[in-house]
Amino acid sequence: MPAKPDHDKSKPEEAPHYLGHRERLRERFYSAGADALSDYELLEMALFSALPRRDTKPLAKSLIKIFGSFAEVVHAPVARLREVDGVGESAIHQLKLLAAAAHRVAKGGVNSRNALSSWNEVIDYCRTSMAFADKEQFRLLFLDKRNQLIADEVQQTGTVDHTPVYPREVIKRALELSATALILVHNHPTISYSIMLDHARSL
Repeated sequence: MPAKPDHDKSKPEEAPHYLGHRERLRERFYSAGADALSDYELLEMALFSALPRRDTKPLAKSLIKIFGSFAEVVHAPVARLREVDGVGESAIHQLKLLAAAAHRVAKGGVNSRNALSSWNEVIDYCRTSMAFADKEQFRLLFLDKRNQLIADEVQQTGTVDHTPVYPREVIKRALELSATALILVHNHPTISYSIMLDHARSL
């Protein structure tokens, strides 16, 4: 007696369960906006293209649990991301692309308006640019007389707890750019991603 087939090949295979979930998530994103989604749901959507044949919900939840927030996930060091089960090179590429896009948008927004006219705007810009860096940076923001950003430059990159500062190079660069104001930024990766700011006027 011939063995029965495991399944009836004449019937179409059922679509993976997560495809319906993805569609519902997209609909909510476009109808209600990004604020209607939690961090892990937004991360799910960000991973769709990197993991087209996987349910991204468990991985997104795991990443948020490990790193704390959407921003901390996309800015996490590559080495730490590789340690997470289920995170491959495609997912890492997608996350780093998001981090680069966020930085580019923030930088472009500052260049298009007087965005550094208050300390809150400076802090918001710096958090987007460097708050999740895994090494200490000495960063310089050069401004013109209207507080518009002329240049944003990393002068030195140090270790996890140290970076050198060269005042002569700072002043030389400010004169080259004809900057009238200067903001010095120094982060502390080992102390909850803190940022220290100093402000020099009338260069």
